[in-house]
Amino acid sequence: MQIKLLAVALGGMLALSGCLDNDTERGLAGAAGGAVLSDAMGGSAVTGALVGGAAGVFCDDAGICK
Repeated sequence: MQIKLLAVALGGMLALSGCLDNDTERGLAGAAGGAVLSDAMGGSAVTGALVGGAAGVFCDDAGICK
């Protein structure tokens, strides 16, 4: 169940990160969101921040947010 919630949360973060202008802004928003969600689910906030930040930075390169 936690994996499904994490997948939905990451998808939401990717969708919202398209509203920001550059990789730095998307990365910071993704890192903040990832840390909060991971900590709320009982995981490591640092790992969540790393995953969320990477998702925010690279979503533009993957063609998800333009």
